[in-house]
Order: sequence, then C-alpha cells, then structure tokens
Amino acid sequence: MKLNGRTAKLHLLTVRQVQSAGEGDHSDGGGLMLRVRGVSSSWVLRYTSPAGRRREMGLGAARRSSSADAGGSLALARKLAREARDQVQEGRDPITERDHQRAAARDAEEAARAKQKRQHLTLCRAAREYHERVIEPRLSSKHAAQWLASLENHMLLDTWHKPIAEITPAALLAALQTVRPHERARNVTGSTVPETLNRIRQRLDAIFEDAIFHGHCTSNPAAAIRRKMREVLPARRSRQLRALEYREAPTLMAKLRKTQGVSARCLELALLTAARTSEVLGAEWSEFDLVENTWTIPAERMKAGEAHVVHLSEDVREIVLGQRGLDTALLFPSPTKPGKPMSNMALLATLDRLSARAQTTVHGLCRATFSTWAYDTGAARPDVIEACLAHKEADRVKAAYNRAQFTTERRTLMESWARFLLSGDS
Repeated sequence: MKLNGRTAKLHLLTVRQVQSAGEGDHSDGGGLMLRVRGVSSSWVLRYTSPAGRRREMGLGAARRSSSADAGGSLALARKLAREARDQVQEGRDPITERDHQRAAARDAEEAARAKQKRQHLTLCRAAREYHERVIEPRLSSKHAAQWLASLENHMLLDTWHKPIAEITPAALLAALQTVRPHERARNVTGSTVPETLNRIRQRLDAIFEDAIFHGHCTSNPAAAIRRKMREVLPARRSRQLRALEYREAPTLMAKLRKTQGVSARCLELALLTAARTSEVLGAEWSEFDLVENTWTIPAERMKAGEAHVVHLSEDVREIVLGQRGLDTALLFPSPTKPGKPMSNMALLATLDRLSARAQTTVHGLCRATFSTWAYDTGAARPDVIEACLAHKEADRVKAAYNRAQFTTERRTLMESWARFLLSGDS
C-alpha cells in the first residue's frame, strides 16, 4: 500500500513474533507497531495527519498470553490501523475523529439517562423533592405540611403520578378544574379564581420552574395556564366539597374498622373526632389526657390559632391506646421518615382501599359528613356543633363563654356521633 506518497510494506510480524516480542517497538508495517514496555504491551499507529503533524494513536492492549490471543490481537490491530489509514487518505485525522465519536457517545448516553430520569420523575416525586429541599427548611413544620398537603389532597392521581416532562398546560388546567374551591376564598360574584386554586397553581409553578432549572422538563404548564384559569375556572364556583352522605357513614366505618394498618387507625380517629387532617397527622402523645379523655390540640396546630379540646369517646380512647409503642412523640409516625408524621397520601390511599375516593375527600368525610349529620338530625345546638368543629367565633366574649359552657354538650355530641358511626358494625 501507499502511505504518505510512499509504498509501505504491511504485515511484517508473525503471530509467534507478537507472542515472543521483547522490550521495544516492533513494526508491522504501515505505521503499525507493537510496543512492549515491561509487562505491558500495546498497539500503536504512527501516521502523518492531513494537517502535516506526526501523531501516534493507541489501538488498545496487545494480548499475547497464547498464540490464539496473539493472533486475534494482531488481526484486530491491523483492522483498526487500516481504518485509520483510510481516514487519513480521506483527509480526516483518526484521533480527532475518535474524540468526536467518543464525545458524541457520551452526549448520547447522558441524553438517554436524562430522558430516563424525566420519564421516571413524576410530578409527585418532583414536588416532594422540592418540598424537602426548599420548603421544609424555610417554613414552620405546620405550614410546610400544609404546603404539600394542598397538592396531595387536590391533584388528580393521574396527573400527580404522571412524568413531569409529559404534563401539558391543557392537562394541568383540566386537573385543576376538579379542585373544590373554598367558599370563603371566593368573592360574592365568583369573578376571581378561588384562593385555593391560586395557591396550588403558584406552588406548581415553583415546582415546574425548579424542574426546568435541573433539566427534568423544558416547559412550565403552571405558568402557561395562569390567564386561562381566570377564563375557565369561575364557571365552576358552585362546585361543592365531595363528602359522603352521612347515612352511608356507618357502612364505611364498618369497612374501615376491618382495615389493617396505622393509616386506617388515623383515618378512623379523624372520623370519630371530626378533626382536620393536619390535626390528626400531627397528633402528639403530650396532647392526650387519657384520665380525663381529652385531646388538647395546641394553638400553633389549629387553623384558628386557638387551642382546641376534643372530647374522646371510649372508641377513640382505644384507638389512641393501640398506637403505643410506635413512636415516643407522634401517634401516627411516618413508616419511612423517623420523627416525621405520616403523609396525607396515606389517608388518601386508605380511602382508595375502601373504594371511597370518588365519593369523598378525607376532609369532607371527617368534617362535612359530621356537620351534615349533626345539623340534619338536630343532635345538638348549632353553637355546640360549631365548637366541636373548632370554627372560630367572631365574638370573643361569646367564644370564651362557649368554651366554658359546652363541655358536657360537646362530650355528649361526640359520643352520639361515635354510636352512630359504629351502628353499622355487624
């Protein structure tokens, strides 16, 4: 063959010579050499690049432990050398070409890994990662829990567990249209987007922006739907909270009591006490007096900012006692995060196990169902019902009087509620 304008002899080495070669460089012709240095040996190609530079290109280790290895290694080195020489004849530098190929392979591998991560990073996972990394260090434990709960309680499961890179503005808007607006968060005409939805959209906005920054997605559908929310969502202002019809509550309670697990007991306690989700999830042993059968929720954990006393029926007392030994501080600790309360998702999963997710939310089941039962059946005076629900009384003097006077009536009401719920047990 001709190499750099001169005829070069090729294939000068035999298999035996490759196997027995000593220290130094041994030419196979055409620039291909067997290089032996101590116990190591390798194949090297010397050539002149199209730019006129003399270069050496490594072609890999030379295997010489047997004649079969030496023969195979020699054949492969000659093949690689021939391909490199062809590139030189075409005006390309083999080393530059190899570097480009390796860079392209690395880029393709990184792109594949990024694509795989995007496919596995759901909105749920992205939200929880962002919450743990950004929200928990900045907010109080109460407000941090509310931040995540607003998403876990309201997002459709299909959207919540969908890869974040695949969520489109239209799909996200459709998901938000299912969120129940809070009555007190709307104005009289319903001309503005409900406050609950605004908060959810803003939190989604932060999650998507963070995901874009870290390369997990390329667009922010939460930002794209900001204007559309004002156009579409006010028409849904009459949508009401999903809550179980109270006549069906005893049947659901019977199924719940047969369901195993800490989350089932947590939901059972919430239902029997008409408590808010955050109040039950954050319940601590120090808040319970099992002699007086009371649960005193401190002001910092209450929505109204005032301490609230819950009167425990005997059935609630049994649930509380059954939680002993799980955690020194929390009644319902997270099974995966020591020292942290159980997630809202655990209660939603329990509703799924009861096949009740389509009929009610946790909040609707535990509070709206109780409220409807109490008012419809005349179980107690309105002031007593509202006191059990810990709704804030605007009149401070009246509120103080109510707290002082309603102890017996509130206890009676909660015991009546427990008897009603347990009437479905066979």
